[in-house]
Formats: sequence, structure tokens, C-alpha cells
Amino acid sequence: MTNMRVLGIETSCDETGIAIYDDKLGIMAHQLYSQVALHADYGGVVPELASRDHIRKTIPLIEAALADAGCSKDDIDGVAFTAGPGLMGALMVGATIGRSLAFAWDKPAVAVHHMEGHLLAPMLEDDAPAFPFVALLVSGGHTLLVRVDGIGRYQILGESVDDAAGEAFDKTAKLMDLDYPGGPRLAKLAESGTPERFIFPRPMTAKPGLDFSFSGLKTATATAMAEEVAAGRDNQQTRADIAHAFQQAVVDTLAIKCKRALTQTGLNRLVVAGGVSANVSLRAQLSELMTSLNGEAFYPRNEYCTDNGAMIAFAGLQRLKAGDTEPLAVRARPRWPLDELTAV
Repeated sequence: MTNMRVLGIETSCDETGIAIYDDKLGIMAHQLYSQVALHADYGGVVPELASRDHIRKTIPLIEAALADAGCSKDDIDGVAFTAGPGLMGALMVGATIGRSLAFAWDKPAVAVHHMEGHLLAPMLEDDAPAFPFVALLVSGGHTLLVRVDGIGRYQILGESVDDAAGEAFDKTAKLMDLDYPGGPRLAKLAESGTPERFIFPRPMTAKPGLDFSFSGLKTATATAMAEEVAAGRDNQQTRADIAHAFQQAVVDTLAIKCKRALTQTGLNRLVVAGGVSANVSLRAQLSELMTSLNGEAFYPRNEYCTDNGAMIAFAGLQRLKAGDTEPLAVRARPRWPLDELTAV
């Protein structure tokens, strides 16, 4: 049987990711352009600017990926692109370019769900998890606990009712005057924090259920900051201590809910993916949790935690194999529930 090779295009937010994945050779090329510098002056992603930058960068990155892989369009068996969820304008850039290339090259097109891409990213590693497992998808836009019985066989166990974990990190970093992107900077600052000088609530852990809420935690952090400023104790160490307390509250909350989900499902494999899965403290605590449960935790390598084309190419290849292709119309869905996907 000949190899199947897919070009993946990711443009859901502020990273332009392009990759070529071969089902025998693995990742043949991986190009990523981050718009962090573009949006830094605004303290967050500006959708219109993101869309325009994707227009400028996508085609050159596709050409670079093909050159890196030593491929031409004739070597590509399908084109996968992120169709949602995400910013509508940004999604439309990748969807339009991806669908148009597929049409011009006479190849099938595959519309990929962004969160399915993240969920399957650990499959890119040599030590890939076997089904079934519980997945924690934790990023700037989503916090989800999912039971995964196969590709497309997803049961949502819990989700955030307000801010996603990554969004809470970024907003808290902003109120502490940390530069954009704030989440990683807050995590770095937390490393020098004094444990337990501040203790913040672990939201929604005292009652049953697997949903998350982080807006109250953000408010508690803002209140603590205001009190320290008013008392004349606002200094670098105080901010590090507050950052440490905030991060520990988020990590504890995620760990408590993961343990609850694993107990509820009777599973002992945990997949952690999405941008926040790169957080060192979170990885350490979840790995410790899984050891205590005689289970195993799986993560993508750091470069595949944030948005990237490799996860889209991989997810697209799985769906292409099952004959799940996109009609000629260009469609994007800024809101797209994960559990609406079909099984393959």
C-alpha cells in the first residue's frame, strides 16, 4: 500500500501553521509563524490584523513546507485545513486557501476541527496513547474534559462555564501589567513565588461535576493585588507570590477535575493537550496524579502544544482515510461543538 500524504493548514487565531504529514514517514515538514509581535502593542489578538497577516503568510509557508519535504503538489494526497472553532476571518483565510488548492490540484479537501487537532496531537509522538482515554484540552479558548473512545467518538464530560484556563492566565497577567502574551510570563513569574503566602479558591471543586469556572479566581487575584497595592506592599516578590498562588489554584483545580473524570469513567490514561498543556507545573502535578493512580499521562511535545499545522495534517489524514472529505463550498464554523463530529 502506498503512503498517504496530507498538507495541513492552521489559521484559527494568531499562528499560521503549515505541515506535511505522511502516514508512514511521519512529519515531513513543519512551518510555524507566530503573530505575537504583531498583537503585542494591543495586549491581545486583533482579529482583523490576524486575518490580514494569515493572508500574507500562508502561501509562502506552504511553499516552504513543500520545499522542506522535497514534495510537489503531485505528491500530496489531500489538503486539510482548520474549519473551526476560532476567529471567523482567520478561519476563512485557511479554509479558502486550503479548499482552493485542493480544487486546483484535484485533491480531496478535509475540514478539521481545531480541538480534534489538539486532542490527537499526542498521537504524533512515538509513545502514543491507546484508546480509550480521558483528554484534558486546555488552551486560551477552551477548557474541556472529554472521554475519547476513538477518533470522532467523543463524549464531553465537563467544560468551562466562563473563562477558559488559558484566558484566565492571560487576563490575570494583564491586570499584573505583564506583557503579552501574558500566560507564559505569569507562569515564569510564578517560579519565584513563595508557596502559600496567598491562597486562592479552587473553583467548583467542592461540589460534584466536571465543569470549570475561572472568572472568580481571576477576581480573587485582582482583589489580592489591589489590597497589596493599597497597603504599600506592591513589589516584584509580592507579584511573584500572587502569580504562584493563582497558578497553583488553576493547576489544583484541573488536577482535581481530571482525577474525578478518571474515577467516573474507570479509565487510567490521561491525554493533556492545548497551549496550557506546556505549563511545567501542570505537567508535574498531572504526572504525579497519574503515577498515584497507576495510570499514565500523555502530552505532545511543546512545539505541538500551541496551534500548529502538524496536528491538523495528522487529524486530516485520519479523516481522509475514512473518506470524510469536504464539498466544494468553503465553510468555516467559529463555534463548533466537538461532540458533533462523526466517528471514523
